[in-house]
Amino acid sequence: MFSEGPWAARDGVADSDKVKSNNESELETEEKGTEEEPTRESDGNILDVSSDYPRDKHISIQRHLADLEKLADLREGEKKPCPLCPEEKFKACHSHKLHRHLQNLHWKISVEFKVRAPTNEVIKESATDVQVLPNHSTPQKTDSYFNPKMKLNRQLIFCALAVLAEERKPIECLDAFGATGIMGLQWAKHLRSSVKVTINDCNENSVKIIKENCHLNKMKVKMNTKEGDSDGTVGEGEENTDTVEVTKMDANVIMHLRSFDFIHLDPFGTCVNYLDSAFRNVRNLGIVSLTSTDTGSLYAKAQHVALRHYGCSIVRTEYYKELAARIVIAAVTRAAARCNKGIEVLLAVALEHSVLVVVRVLRGSSTADNSAKKIQYLIHCQWCEERIFQKEGNMVEENPYQQLPCDCHGSMPGRTAVVLGPLWSGSLFNTGFLRRMLLEAGQYGLDEAQPLLKALVCEAECTTLKHFSTHGPGDENKQEECGVYIKTSSTSAESYVVPGKRKGEEVIRGAAKRQRAEHSAEHPAFYYNMHRHSIRGTNMPKLNKFLNYLSEAGYRVSRTHFDPMGVRTNAPLAQFKAVLMKYSTPTYTGGQAEGPVHLPGDLQVGEGVPAAADTKEEDAEFPDDKSGVDAVSTQSYPTDCAAD
Repeated sequence: MFSEGPWAARDGVADSDKVKSNNESELETEEKGTEEEPTRESDGNILDVSSDYPRDKHISIQRHLADLEKLADLREGEKKPCPLCPEEKFKACHSHKLHRHLQNLHWKISVEFKVRAPTNEVIKESATDVQVLPNHSTPQKTDSYFNPKMKLNRQLIFCALAVLAEERKPIECLDAFGATGIMGLQWAKHLRSSVKVTINDCNENSVKIIKENCHLNKMKVKMNTKEGDSDGTVGEGEENTDTVEVTKMDANVIMHLRSFDFIHLDPFGTCVNYLDSAFRNVRNLGIVSLTSTDTGSLYAKAQHVALRHYGCSIVRTEYYKELAARIVIAAVTRAAARCNKGIEVLLAVALEHSVLVVVRVLRGSSTADNSAKKIQYLIHCQWCEERIFQKEGNMVEENPYQQLPCDCHGSMPGRTAVVLGPLWSGSLFNTGFLRRMLLEAGQYGLDEAQPLLKALVCEAECTTLKHFSTHGPGDENKQEECGVYIKTSSTSAESYVVPGKRKGEEVIRGAAKRQRAEHSAEHPAFYYNMHRHSIRGTNMPKLNKFLNYLSEAGYRVSRTHFDPMGVRTNAPLAQFKAVLMKYSTPTYTGGQAEGPVHLPGDLQVGEGVPAAADTKEEDAEFPDDKSGVDAVSTQSYPTDCAAD
């Protein structure tokens, strides 16, 4: 009797609720309550949906359609309302309509919600784990962009920071565009107490992912936002107590507010909007690195954009990648000069989708003036692609074509040359800094960066990889940068810079000037592509053999990372073509094995191009006699500048 009373009362309440249409929501709650206990018994039938999910989606907790039908109690001949929708939105209807409503509005949406729930992926790079979103490779559709192809770029930046960390400790470094925080986490994880890392991003979702990645790598997080939040919690039993500061503000704002020793800029597109802020508070002898991904304008595909962003007029040339690097450095130089600071270029690399530039900052108006003087215009011949930097001076020349080594203006009608720029005309590499980067890459096991760094050292010294050595051509234990000796791993204690002692600094600077006078030859500007200047109907020599031929002729030669078939040399284009013609063989010898090779101009085999048999013998033996090459190089070929 006592057990039937409550149930009878409950049935009475349920019957009264069915009569009253305005209290149907209570019936819905009670029906869910009656179905909750048997549903909880089978966890496989429940779809876990967060409580904060919007109610207008009508997400059901039932995984299967049969459970929804059981909840609605479908019966033939009866009109029933939907148990999950209010009456004003869905009125009572017959069973077939209610079945279709449950299937389309509640069951399908719940299944799609479960399938499309975003799951973060964990990627490991250089012993650092990062959590990324499923669409992390599309910058327009994600808050945390992560590009695995930029791994080499990140390794080069890490090596540059490691070299700076050896000079002074600790250093404050900033990753102005953190995204997932992968770069700043690698700095903090490998360099540890030598650096104080700050990762910044203006996107709230990116800041949240950066914090999660810090915890994933067992690092403390120090928040510094406008609200003043702080989060220093780390998991239990974790030994690594490294702290990473995470900020949420605009990159220009944080660089205006604080000073750093190392700043890296990697925005989506051009970096020109952030250069003034970067050089305003960067410390003396600090480093600024930037990655420009606007290759469309830098590679002369959108010339009007290059003029708008960089104030530079360019055309598509065979050396367009190096031209892009010099355009970016010119913009960096002007931004530093506005803050009374000069720069020294340590590294300039054109990778697959970006241009990486690393510069050292030198305070002082005199250094700013010296750097600004290296921004010059370039005269480029559109017929033979010979190029030369315009002479310094404000006087207008009567015939600027006289500066070009070629004679295309005299032999071709109309205007044959264009003026490009302004561009950076100085060196693109610092040999001592690159060698120390190579040592750091070997120390931290960065295998992908070591071959590129070796190639950059050879390119900076304008030598071949066969003559590569660990130490430079000068003093093996000392490396000079910015007029100051920088200590290396093999440097004695006497060669260290002692701060605060004026006499010691003067002695060191005097020795640096003498060393610069002895080794003042920078690497030649730009390079020539062998395929671009090859002769039709002939086979070119192998690239390494051709480098030996140019070296035997008395020119400095090296390969370049900008172009796999490019040759960086101080030889003029006419001499470059002459040596290339000399060691090229005919494509086919049928019918004219003993006759002359038909080449552009008036050149014949007896004058400058040997027969095929003689060339093969020279390729096999590498003769030491330079008289043949010298004889060819002394001749002048005014008609060799024809368009390719």
